Amino acid sequence: MSASADSSSGPAAGSIGVLIADDQTLVRTGFRMILEIEPDLRVVGEAAGGNQAVAMTLALRPDVVLMDVRMPGVDGITAARRLTEEPSCASRVVMLTTFDLDEYVYGALRAGASGFMLKDVQPELLVAGIRAVHAGESLLAPAVTRRLIEAFLERPRTMDADDRRRFARLTAREQEVLRLLARGLTNAEISTELYISETTVKTHVGRVLMKLGLRDRVQGVIYAYRTGLVSRG
Repeated sequence: MSASADSSSGPAAGSIGVLIADDQTLVRTGFRMILEIEPDLRVVGEAAGGNQAVAMTLALRPDVVLMDVRMPGVDGITAARRLTEEPSCASRVVMLTTFDLDEYVYGALRAGASGFMLKDVQPELLVAGIRAVHAGESLLAPAVTRRLIEAFLERPRTMDADDRRRFARLTAREQEVLRLLARGLTNAEISTELYISETTVKTHVGRVLMKLGLRDRVQGVIYAYRTGLVSRG
């Protein structure tokens, strides 16, 4: 399979640059057609494999990478991990797959992906999801979030010394925001719950992620459940 890139070196100013990584030409073409009719989205390139996806992401610096889980050679999860572990890479990765399987979901999240979508997602939801991830929101279907939470609830959950040190940096309000965020509340819902503005919520979320050294809201959810900050009740 061949891969392609636009002639420019990166996304246009004011637009959300997207790289599509999938080994099937028809899939890449379909996603490109959906995205390019949106005025604020621009496909900066296409990759047909994991190695190409990593190289093109580092070269083209897209805002969001749509990464197929199953590709020949280097798979999408491995490619996502390489990107999220690269300090110079600020691109957010959304994993795509035909199969809604736990092994892929958990693998993608452990690799640092910011979201997870099935390939048969409705076009409007795909577009909304890309915008949400670019804005720093998480992109997990309710069923995925529920299974993720249940999986963590089945395991022993304790804070190690590093977790305690990082958590101690949070103010009481930031701890409240983290707990609500971990339960899946949006900024608007947190705003209503705490009687503060959405702008203030966004500021608190940003500080929580910065102080805990987390990439995005998805990692915040994982941190909260892994350390036992949030439980079923």
